[in-house]
Amino acid sequence: MAEIDLRDIALRYPVYGRTSRSVLAAAKSVGMGGIIRRTRRRGVEVTALDGISLAARDGDRIGILGPNGAGKTTILKVAAGILKPCRGRIRRVGRTVAVINPSVGLDPALSGHENIEQIGLLYGLSRRAIVALRPDVEAFTELGEFLDLPVETYSAGMKTRLAFGVATAFHPEILVADENIAAGDAGFVAKAQTRMRAMMDRASLLLLATHSVATIKTLCNRAILMDRGLIVADGDVDEIVALYSSGATANRDAPV
Repeated sequence: MAEIDLRDIALRYPVYGRTSRSVLAAAKSVGMGGIIRRTRRRGVEVTALDGISLAARDGDRIGILGPNGAGKTTILKVAAGILKPCRGRIRRVGRTVAVINPSVGLDPALSGHENIEQIGLLYGLSRRAIVALRPDVEAFTELGEFLDLPVETYSAGMKTRLAFGVATAFHPEILVADENIAAGDAGFVAKAQTRMRAMMDRASLLLLATHSVATIKTLCNRAILMDRGLIVADGDVDEIVALYSSGATANRDAPV
């Protein structure tokens, strides 16, 4: 049994030491979404999610589309329990794995092998289960004897290989994933994509953020269009893809 239920979720970030106009200018320059407001108590505030409700059950494979800054990754983090909303209710049933920023959680002072064990324990696995999955991680990462060394000695690409290899070694009921995560050097990308697709196939419930219409049509039976922290539409894949391709948005102004 896998289930995610989000009800009236809101997530806001206060921005200190900036005027609303400077924040708005910076947001436009990087394509950041959300709504920027000036409040009496907290100064400038960015609303990243506003009134989000989403129910997903066993068999749902939901693709989340939207422009940069629409809130796609943010809703994934809330659904996975990584971010705590300032309003709303979350219900989640089933072992959940989030492949969003897989390097989060690596301890630089520990060796690669020790990090594999630590992350496995954080996901609630027994030590026996961790021992069983270790050869798979070793083969996938191709790090060899480097797994005996502290992660702080790794290059950025090696850290990505280890983190991605561990995060995708589990068999979750619920998979929350951002398809646009980095997967190391160019020669490693195809291997990582194949591994991600296999993991998606195994999961009972999938939430996938992507810009790829082809991926949505191939993997998903339901789609969501987001813009500026809102769910604009939720339903049939072909209908949502058509809306996305037409440039449909929430059409909200950002007050300053």
